[in-house]
Amino acid sequence: MDQVFAPWRIEWIRREDDQGDDKTCVFCELPGRDSDRENRIVARSDHAFVLLNNAPYNPGHVMVIPYAHTGDYTDLSDARLLDHARLKQRTLSALESAFEPAGFNTGLNLGDGAGGSIDDHLHTHVVPRWQGDTNFMPVVGDTKVIVEALEETYDHLHEAFAGQDGATVSDENEAVVLDLESDSDPDPDLEPDHE
Repeated sequence: MDQVFAPWRIEWIRREDDQGDDKTCVFCELPGRDSDRENRIVARSDHAFVLLNNAPYNPGHVMVIPYAHTGDYTDLSDARLLDHARLKQRTLSALESAFEPAGFNTGLNLGDGAGGSIDDHLHTHVVPRWQGDTNFMPVVGDTKVIVEALEETYDHLHEAFAGQDGATVSDENEAVVLDLESDSDPDPDLEPDHE
């Protein structure tokens, strides 16, 4: 069997068809749209944001994405690199709180040969893992079963980010805004990429 019936995914699939021309970067466009919840942005910092993966490997699969449009990791300034790293730390904490996984896979796909679907805008995958989460379905059946809808995952993570130090929640439909300056002293000369 090669298919799993998942009718709730049709809304997202149709939405992708309406993204505009192929030259538009979805990671640049999504943070500027209304309704973070609808666009699956669960948390934001000054220089990066956390987005639920559209096709998760496991429940809680997110991406930590800098606002700066670059596919070259070495292009990130020290302040942006530090903000991205701190938001990854906060993301790991939120996932721990929300899902209690046994571990994580984290990583970047850099360049055309790395296998990523979007190679011109950096994004770090963070995938919660549990003992035995790889069973016969993906190994023998070439099919992965995701046991939680994205809406429920969003709610769990939104609540976990909202409970962190320096978190501000203006509306349940908007991402939790994290003040990462409380984590240490950032570069005072660098203005936030996003307000």
